[in-house]
Amino acid sequence: MRRAEFDFSRVRALSGSGQQHGSVYWRRGASETLNQLDPDQSLYQQLQGSFSVLDSPVWMDSSSSQQCQDLQAAAGGALRLAEITGSRAYERFTGNQIAKLRQNRLEEFQDTERISLVSSFAASLFLGGYAAIDYSDGSGMNLLDIRSRTWSEICLEATAPHLDRLLGAPLPPTSVLGPVSSYFVRRCGFSESCRVVAFTGDNPASLAGMRLQQGDIAVSLGTSDTVFLWIQQPRPALEGHVFCNPVDWQEYMALLCFKNGSLTRERVRNECTGGSWEVFSAALRETPLGNNGNIGFYFDTMEITPPAVGVHRFDSDDTEVSSVSPQVEVRALVEGQFLSRRLHAERLGYSIIPGTRVLATGGASSNKEILQVLSDVFNAPVYTIDLSNSTCLGSAYRALHGNTLTVLPLILLILQQYCSSASVLIISPDYCDLKKGKKENLVKEVKEKRWNKEKKRAPEADP
Repeated sequence: MRRAEFDFSRVRALSGSGQQHGSVYWRRGASETLNQLDPDQSLYQQLQGSFSVLDSPVWMDSSSSQQCQDLQAAAGGALRLAEITGSRAYERFTGNQIAKLRQNRLEEFQDTERISLVSSFAASLFLGGYAAIDYSDGSGMNLLDIRSRTWSEICLEATAPHLDRLLGAPLPPTSVLGPVSSYFVRRCGFSESCRVVAFTGDNPASLAGMRLQQGDIAVSLGTSDTVFLWIQQPRPALEGHVFCNPVDWQEYMALLCFKNGSLTRERVRNECTGGSWEVFSAALRETPLGNNGNIGFYFDTMEITPPAVGVHRFDSDDTEVSSVSPQVEVRALVEGQFLSRRLHAERLGYSIIPGTRVLATGGASSNKEILQVLSDVFNAPVYTIDLSNSTCLGSAYRALHGNTLTVLPLILLILQQYCSSASVLIISPDYCDLKKGKKENLVKEVKEKRWNKEKKRAPEADP
């Protein structure tokens, strides 16, 4: 940006995001270095000796299984931990990585003055001092009580002694942390009045970039499917994650991941329609909502939500069958996938309200018939959106929100601008003769049938 001669003096506020769960360990005395950065030298030159741990753990690390078990035992079980922190214990979550590092690398841990998330680390660079962890990214640590929005004493004690001193107090994601440091004023030309708004995680920033509002659901239809939710009354479970909301910190967001997404849809397309998406779409058009009672589970690989594997088909009499017609198979797959998305979303506290929108993105969002099934299952209009750079866009929105100190009116303005340009898919006239209540009852009936089958396929699922 400097080479492009960008005028940094025009920037009134900045924010950003980082990969969730990763952690940075500042060595004792690092705060003094941050406060006294020389604008004539690079950050790389000046901060090389500021870290007690050089190979910081990131979200790909899955080596803390024992620490996860210990944390869940201390909290009173996996479900109780989820009720406190929004998620059961996960190996990649920061608290479990901290516990492992303390146990295996005590000398480095004892030389640590501060622990940052990737997001608060980046904010610290701009601030010239240690930046607070925000509620939203802090929700991905297995340490934050998502209701009190303070560190959970139970979780802290199970992780490391005096851990609250190393983490600092968490703050709302819309907090203005202070002005940009003199280092960036002198080196890059930022205005001294430029504000640093709390940074957050990449997933929370994406929610802001997607312009979700209460009652909305965003579905990313990719190799794996990911569901983002805006919720008010969370019900954390053994599957999925509940975070504090990055836009309205008094509410919540949830995240669900489904491993069997587009690759499974492509396999069924190849087997049932000769590899033709046109024939695949025709099969969806020519079969009714509810698929005449036929349902299926298509877990080609071990699923995340629920933890199950295998392909299972059931006819209208609830009898498991080895095969169905190609058309029925296509609808059983797509309808079953979206019923599962809605089912698990509702189990986390999501509810469809007047004005609910489904925002779809990813490769499959270009298929109108697939989106029609999505619309029918959620009984709501579907908008197609472009999620490229949503994390960066969300960070810019959040900087704007924090700088104005009036979040809601600005969000509504952005939503109005967005909705006017988004393409919307209205529920198909094929189902208009079904009254809303009757249609919702049909969806509920099929949804309950699927849940009963899921519990048998995945006995570990949250009861």
